[in-house]
Amino acid sequence: MTQEELDALMNGDMDMDDESAADDEIQNDEVEHEVEDSEQEDPITVGLETSELPFPATDENKMVHQLDDVTKESEEKASEIFDIIENISNDMMDKEETLNSVKDVLNSNVELFTTLCEKFPDVITFQTQLEKNEAAFNEVNETIEVLQNSGDSIMSVMDIMQYQDIHRQKIERVINVMRALSKYMNTLFEGKIDDDKRVASATHIAGDAHDDLASTDDIEALLEQFGQ
Repeated sequence: MTQEELDALMNGDMDMDDESAADDEIQNDEVEHEVEDSEQEDPITVGLETSELPFPATDENKMVHQLDDVTKESEEKASEIFDIIENISNDMMDKEETLNSVKDVLNSNVELFTTLCEKFPDVITFQTQLEKNEAAFNEVNETIEVLQNSGDSIMSVMDIMQYQDIHRQKIERVINVMRALSKYMNTLFEGKIDDDKRVASATHIAGDAHDDLASTDDIEALLEQFGQ
């Protein structure tokens, strides 16, 4: 309550009902100010007001331009992956051939020491070498099996990578449809008169409910943006 209202109440110029109404009015004003403050501080509202919609037609926002970049980069990276996988597969095949040669040597050693052990059973060295060569022969076999299984896995990876090419083709089909629709719309809106010979659009027509007039520069900038 203000000093003036207090003086009026003391002098009898203001009754308690008026005082209650004044208090209610003050409270309503405070509530309204709180609501306004909360609306001003709402980050969602601020974000919507500051966003620029629609986005400008720059290279970063052109849909077909971005899809073309995606298909190009995807094809390049897939080609690099295929090259790496092919090199790994070739190296594994070379190592498998080397191990097969080692396997033949070990097999010959096993046959030799088996014969020696039969003829000279009392010579411990022959028996020891036979066991070592047999163990090495088994390890080589296991290694060759691992290389073969890994080669099969690499082939599976290459088969899976083929789906990347299918996805690229699907994106390119979408691009073609979008471009066809764009050309159709351009054809649909074609006129018999060239734009540079057409009468300039009126910035204000009698009966408009607003006085917000677009300047010639604004209209030309908008047309240039759509022309991109």
